[in-house]
Amino acid sequence: MKIVVLVKQVPDTAADKRLDPDTLTVDRAAVDGLINEMDEFAIEEALQLVEKHGGEVTVVSMGPEDATEAYKKALQMGADKAVFLTDPALAGSDALATSYALAQVLGTLEYDLVVLGCEASDARTSIVPALLAERLGLPQLTFASKVEVDGSSIKINRQTDYGHDVVEASLPAVVSVVEKINEPRYPSFKGIMAAKKKPVESLDAAAVSIEPAKVGAAGSWSKVLDAAVAPPRAKGVIVTDEGSGGVELADFLASKKFV
Repeated sequence: MKIVVLVKQVPDTAADKRLDPDTLTVDRAAVDGLINEMDEFAIEEALQLVEKHGGEVTVVSMGPEDATEAYKKALQMGADKAVFLTDPALAGSDALATSYALAQVLGTLEYDLVVLGCEASDARTSIVPALLAERLGLPQLTFASKVEVDGSSIKINRQTDYGHDVVEASLPAVVSVVEKINEPRYPSFKGIMAAKKKPVESLDAAAVSIEPAKVGAAGSWSKVLDAAVAPPRAKGVIVTDEGSGGVELADFLASKKFV
């Protein structure tokens, strides 16, 4: 079974972030980069499926030249090889442009299953898995909290507000997973050392026939037109309860149209 896992390097979620005033995109050089947390669950699920059914795991990542932490972490966890798409022309790509570029990479690979985390912490759109499935013409099984493969068929539990739906499809397919699906393993020392010898193929846009007009900020359908620094937090209102605290609280909530 051949599985491709898509991973992304994102700015550290715990760090203070700011927008580049010229591009109105996140200034990634100002903060450390690390693997998107949700992608670790996707890697773990792919590894468990291969351990059960046999096969190999290939990780695919897209980003600037120094965005190597995501695929390195995947290799350390146990993935077999990596493909890294990096090209200045891709900078500023939105979800639509990103899904196009990734689909072009996947068009050069053999796979039975494509696995992603359900969202990236720097965008939280949760739409790339669906966009990718549409571009590839494959079934999409999104928000999976459980995955089962049986021969050429796949079944998931799709997480919902009321529990889960059972969704089935034929392989190949695209699956996105939620954090409840498993517990990602920590890379062992042996895994970290072994990762240094695993193959990593670096590709530019031309290598996978990406049309420059369809990627980057200019080729994206969504754009940030303006941004401003959030105003400082206003001083709170303190109500001293001298018997009328409840009334004052109700009046305050009513003035803010909360009640």
